[in-house]
Amino acid sequence: MDTFYRLLVAAHGFVGLVALVAFWSAAIAKKGSPLHVRVGKTYMVAMIGIIATAVPMAAVIALRGHIENAAFLVYLSIITANGVWLGWRAIRRKRDQAAFRGGPYTAVAVLNAVSAAAIFAVGLRSGNVLLMGFSAVGALSGAQMLMRRARPLQETRWWLREHFGAMIGCGVATHIAFLSIGLNRLIEAAGVRPPSWYGLIAWFLPLALSVVFAVWLNRKYMPKAGAGAMAASRASASKGGWSSAMRAD
Repeated sequence: MDTFYRLLVAAHGFVGLVALVAFWSAAIAKKGSPLHVRVGKTYMVAMIGIIATAVPMAAVIALRGHIENAAFLVYLSIITANGVWLGWRAIRRKRDQAAFRGGPYTAVAVLNAVSAAAIFAVGLRSGNVLLMGFSAVGALSGAQMLMRRARPLQETRWWLREHFGAMIGCGVATHIAFLSIGLNRLIEAAGVRPPSWYGLIAWFLPLALSVVFAVWLNRKYMPKAGAGAMAASRASASKGGWSSAMRAD
């Protein structure tokens, strides 16, 4: 069992490193370019690998009696899988928002909310602030999905907003894993003991930065509010002016 678990951890760490490199490669690449698409696919495959190794790791951890840690790992796997699925689905269904929000969409939204409630209960019982705080991620994600199911986005590039949000969510998971596990182990290997507050920074800093990154992406790539109406007004005015000129002639 120990050998199996060590292999899982090694595989998990490897695909995590691939995901981290692919995430920033896709982030830097021009959006929609062949490079962005290729690296994005690599990132998605790596994220699937992370989830595929995390679930059996959680099972081993639970068998060792660490139920709280196992539950949290399963919860993280669920919200990460949700981001991967939404990011992929937004691209595949970008021409049909009804299809995007159909099928298992509602069930996935409910799963997010239920898993968030469950991990909050686990955190509340043990007094773990981290678990209770991170339950908000699944709860907000599930609630937002259900709201958008009832009232779909009206903008033309709705799929781009969904894709950005999902990929940023996956990026948060990637960076949390690197900071809280990978980098933490490197620091300890160097003979330095991380300060007590490092754990909270490792978990909540990526979450905070993701909000800033999301705002920047939406401002850069999403159409400005009222831009469509303004363009239509200008076109109408130009058409009106041209018609008046024609009548004058």
